[in-house]
Amino acid sequence: MTPGDQHPDAPAGQPLRSDAERNRERIVAAARTVFARDGLNASMASVAREAGVGIATMFRRFPTKAELVDAVFVDRMDAYADAVTAALADPDPWHGFVGYIESACAMQAADYGFADVLTATFPAAKALERRRNEAYEGMVELIGRAKDTGRLRDDFDPSDLVLVHMANAGVVNATGDAAPDAWRRVVALLIQSFETPARGPLPASPDHAALYKAMLRPGQAGAATPESSAPS
Repeated sequence: MTPGDQHPDAPAGQPLRSDAERNRERIVAAARTVFARDGLNASMASVAREAGVGIATMFRRFPTKAELVDAVFVDRMDAYADAVTAALADPDPWHGFVGYIESACAMQAADYGFADVLTATFPAAKALERRRNEAYEGMVELIGRAKDTGRLRDDFDPSDLVLVHMANAGVVNATGDAAPDAWRRVVALLIQSFETPARGPLPASPDHAALYKAMLRPGQAGAATPESSAPS
């Protein structure tokens, strides 16, 4: 057993020993660094190496990657949800809508891991998914308000925001440090395409259940689609 871990027979819910808690904090800090640099495809072993702990210690603290993702990114999802709240508070719904998209895409550009988080769903990451769903509800309201101003095209669907995040994540990951601001031009082009007058009808929006399936990470394909887990 690695020094600092709880004894495996310790009662569930018993507070971690101080050195075990330090291990946990080191793992979370290391995962922030590794995921921000390499995205969510980074291995648990690479996080353990960055943290300077053994792989057994890693899996005692975080048995699954989803649990580690929850610990690492819930605060960033809080900031994402706050961006939606700020957009709803804008007296100009169109301005709030545009500002939200720019803010969310900037968060993706600043952290490759979070770029991936906004294009994936993790049913086991309860805190993160709860905040995502809260943000989704706010975005639905924001989209409705922006449409009411006549500035946002009527056929814009909430699932289109998922596609925006997927497109932006692709640009961010492809351009990296070579062209770190390329995403801004792509996002500006997308925003212009959302504004009325529409240039023509769009193809049908992806089925929400199919899009949710696309957002599941490998190994989660059998997870049930909860009613509250709409794409965001």
